[in-house]
Amino acid sequence: MENFVNWFEIPALDFDRAVKFYSTVLGVNITANEFMGAQMGFFPSDGTNVSGAIITGSNYSPANGGVLLYLNGGADLSVPLGKVEAAGGKIIVPKTQISDDMGYFAIFNDTEGNTMAFHSMS
Repeated sequence: MENFVNWFEIPALDFDRAVKFYSTVLGVNITANEFMGAQMGFFPSDGTNVSGAIITGSNYSPANGGVLLYLNGGADLSVPLGKVEAAGGKIIVPKTQISDDMGYFAIFNDTEGNTMAFHSMS
C-alpha cells in the first residue's frame, strides 16, 4: 500500500464560502461540480497524489473534533497559515516544530467550523 489515505472530503455549510477560503489559503483553483446530489469542489490532482474535495450535502456536517486532516503546507506552512485569518478562519495552534526530522505543524478552524491542520518540513 503506497498511501493509507486515498481521498478526503471537507464538509461545508456554505459551499461558495468554503471554496473561496481554500482557494485563497492554498493558492489553488478548485473545480466545482455536482456529483450524486452533492456540490463538490475538487482540489487539483495530477492523478498520482492523494486529493479530495469540499462537499456540501445532506449527509455532510463540519466537525470541530474527531479526525484531524493535515494538508500539505508546501515548502513552509507559514505561507498558507498566514492567509487563514484574513480568509475568515482562525488559527488554533501556531506553527510549531515537531522535531528536526518531522518538521512543523499548525492547526486552524476553517470558515465552516472544521478543525484542520498543515504540515511542512520547514
